[in-house]
Amino acid sequence: MKAIIYTSNTGSTAEYAQLLGNELKLPVHNLQQAKNKVPAASEIIYLGWIMAGGIKGYKEAAKLYKVRAVCGIGMGQTGTQLKEVRDKNAIPQRIPLFTLQGNFDVKKLHGAYRFMMNVMVKTAGKGLANKTDRTPEEDDMLDMMVNGGKRVSLQNLNAVTEWYKSVY
Repeated sequence: MKAIIYTSNTGSTAEYAQLLGNELKLPVHNLQQAKNKVPAASEIIYLGWIMAGGIKGYKEAAKLYKVRAVCGIGMGQTGTQLKEVRDKNAIPQRIPLFTLQGNFDVKKLHGAYRFMMNVMVKTAGKGLANKTDRTPEEDDMLDMMVNGGKRVSLQNLNAVTEWYKSVY
């Protein structure tokens, strides 16, 4: 069985998983549901949210399933931070890795995550706001921190769908 399995915190990863499932005509399950619905060792595409470079749930999914591709969803722009994320999560080179920019709304975070992101927005946001030679990526990050933002889009999944269609 092929499936898309994900772990989401504020909904961006779940939204990407549903979009990808619709595009590829694959069933979509969060990691907890999948344990009862997707047989162990099934081929999957795994999507997880990124925190401090770590993709939540990836290690658990990799123990249960044959992960054929990984998508990490975070604040960074789509297609960035690939080496850092691959290294931090020990994702083998043979497994395609995609990073996707998610939505950002501090109010949707819970507990310690909300506290940590509030601190990060205040400190990093202030540093970026005071920087005179910001890159376009830094401008985008500052905009997300200050204004929040909806960044989930089907277009961000183009590289994933192209990879899938070339392999399957």
